[in-house]
Amino acid sequence: MTDGDVEVQAAADRLITAFGQGQLEDYFACFADDASFIFYNTRERLETTTAYRRLWDRWITEDDFRVTACESSAVRIQRVGDVAVFIHDVRTEVSTRAGAQTSLERETIVFARQEDGRWLAVHEHLSPTPEA
Repeated sequence: MTDGDVEVQAAADRLITAFGQGQLEDYFACFADDASFIFYNTRERLETTTAYRRLWDRWITEDDFRVTACESSAVRIQRVGDVAVFIHDVRTEVSTRAGAQTSLERETIVFARQEDGRWLAVHEHLSPTPEA
């Protein structure tokens, strides 16, 4: 792993840990303001981190949505200069008014090195893991 890959992995680890522990301020701080999001379980494409945060807050209000655990595996990092594509399999446990649920998904997170040297996520794409 190159030094840049280590930095990207650390940025991804911060994002995944905050997500899995329900640390919303830390989680959303891992994204650039103009990040975009495509989730298979939402109708709309989200064009900013603020739009995603509003949707998340709606999930909390309507469903008492909480992430209770998240595990990342099968990681691949592809770097192209100051951009990195982080691909992984993700197992997420959530709790809602309907009960506990586990999701198996594949995720791509695109990171970009900022002027201050930090790696922030600028795009996230989530899809369900196909059944074997």
